[in-house]
Amino acid sequence: MNLQTPYKILMYSHDTYGLGHIRRCLAMARSLSKTPANILLLTGSPLAGRFKIPRRIDFVRIPGMIKVTHEQYLPLSMKLEAAEVLEIRKSIILATAKAFQPDFFIVDKAPLGLKREVVDTLLWLKSEFPCCQSILGLRDIMDSAESTIDDWSSKDIYEAMDQLYHEIWVYGCRDFYDPILEYAIPPHVAQKIHFTGYIPRQVPSPEDIQATRRSLGISAEDKLIVVTTGGGADGQPVVNTFLKAFDASLGGVPKHTRVVIVTGPFISPRDYQEVVKQCESLRFTTLKFYRSMERLIGAAAVVVSMGGYNTVCEIASQKKPFLIVPRTVPREEQLIRAQVLCSRGFCDYLHPRELTPATLREKVLTLLHNGSSCRRKMGQFPFTALEVIRKRILDHKRCEQKCI
Repeated sequence: MNLQTPYKILMYSHDTYGLGHIRRCLAMARSLSKTPANILLLTGSPLAGRFKIPRRIDFVRIPGMIKVTHEQYLPLSMKLEAAEVLEIRKSIILATAKAFQPDFFIVDKAPLGLKREVVDTLLWLKSEFPCCQSILGLRDIMDSAESTIDDWSSKDIYEAMDQLYHEIWVYGCRDFYDPILEYAIPPHVAQKIHFTGYIPRQVPSPEDIQATRRSLGISAEDKLIVVTTGGGADGQPVVNTFLKAFDASLGGVPKHTRVVIVTGPFISPRDYQEVVKQCESLRFTTLKFYRSMERLIGAAAVVVSMGGYNTVCEIASQKKPFLIVPRTVPREEQLIRAQVLCSRGFCDYLHPRELTPATLREKVLTLLHNGSSCRRKMGQFPFTALEVIRKRILDHKRCEQKCI
């Protein structure tokens, strides 16, 4: 293998909730495909085919599961028992690894996969294909320290990190939040950890942004507010409160202000119809899914979101003033991220217990008319992940050359 020979990367993303996992993996895959590499993405997302998939990247769709409670998952569409679908997923993952024989296996967020479904694959790679580097990728913040330590201790995650992975990449900045300290990661595991910084996203051209504005009928003098709740399964409180915030009783919609609400594809049909009805009365635009979200964010003056890792990266990549209204269940990850980023001046946030139409309106309008400090601050956001990851992959490749 030389530096110009495409190597093979297998990526796993369980995708049981929202769109975050597949969006993060695709952002990395787009970058790594140019190094060069052939990349195969294992995903349970039912929306994988809706994204633009560049050359050298393809995906294997495993049957979808949906999260019902913190520990319970059910088949997304198949009328089978959960255990049967999990066995199918496990078999597909292992068979794909055996056929593809990757140089790198990157597991997103879940060290054991959904219900331990990647363990057999990790063990096979370790014993039968040891030249493959198994890498665990973790977002900047998993959950509160107490919940994460309890979860990792009860599921033997610390042991899995030690025994099954060559490296652990944390897609964040240690100065912002230190998982080694917060999650009591043992020293022998901590030495495998590499902090990459955050994963930047594609920045559309001015021409693409203008084309997006024209397609939505937004004139040059209009300021656009974009509201996005990710996958949309739990975004109704944010959307409903936003709609009330711009009701006539609170002052209505300011002049030359347009609003686009992206509910997310996993919103229930009933809730979606109600949102559409309310948006029509306010002359807001409603979208369930937008394929080029980066263009829509680029067209915005302010973005309101729930604070998932990927949405934050997409907004900050374009230095847009934004307000986070985080969820706090089943995990506190979004709340902690909002507090960390707000304390450093990158955004504003509103705790769910303080979420009212009046408070939401005040914060949104403040950012709309005075978001310059956030924009300046975001010029310092540590978007180094893709550069660091490419370097680590290429360094492995060079070491492999020397060993041949």
